[in-house]
Amino acid sequence: MTKILIVDDEDKIRNMIRKYAIHEGFITEEAENGAIAVELCLKNEYDLVIMDIMMPELDGFSAVKEIKKTKPDLPFIMLSALGEEFDRIHGFDVGVDDYVIKPFSCKELMMRIHAILKRTQARGAGNEVFRLEGLSIDFAARTVSIDGNRITLSPKEYDLLVYLVRNAGVALTREQLLSTVWGYDFYGDDRTLDTHVKLLRKDLGDYAKYIVTLRGVGYRFEKAD
Repeated sequence: MTKILIVDDEDKIRNMIRKYAIHEGFITEEAENGAIAVELCLKNEYDLVIMDIMMPELDGFSAVKEIKKTKPDLPFIMLSALGEEFDRIHGFDVGVDDYVIKPFSCKELMMRIHAILKRTQARGAGNEVFRLEGLSIDFAARTVSIDGNRITLSPKEYDLLVYLVRNAGVALTREQLLSTVWGYDFYGDDRTLDTHVKLLRKDLGDYAKYIVTLRGVGYRFEKAD
């Protein structure tokens, strides 16, 4: 059964999420701060972690970074009352898969959990390697290299890049990208997509030129001439 760690310093929020998660058939454990979450993740195996940002002892950003050292593929959903772009970018930079702003709907949160778990289970499918000049993507290993050097992408950045590449030359609407890459009918702030594209372009360096913005539509991965 799927095991989820719920990390938040507010008992009310942990209890609310736990009730919905149990109803969905998940096994849950809880932590009231980031330091406890790090300890639990070192000792136990989880399929997903729901992590608050503002907590005593150790904040959510720091906890995620610490946990990722030993569990790099463990998916995270970040909870926060903060909605500024800087906080979103910082969360995605440390490897967060999704971002939920308080107050939130637990039903929507469960949808996001299911979407991430479904996507996680599908990772690693396919053995082919994509190459374009110095850009290389090993789909089985989920690795990306630039001019022979491995680069680090967040799980969501990688999923976004792969979807763009697999649909090279196709104009992809914002709705298509959000629905497919995020795995649910996204109805939140679509700046999430722009933030990820911005981060992905930064990581790709000179090869960011292949991700073309289609004003008023979305994005396209442009094939080389």
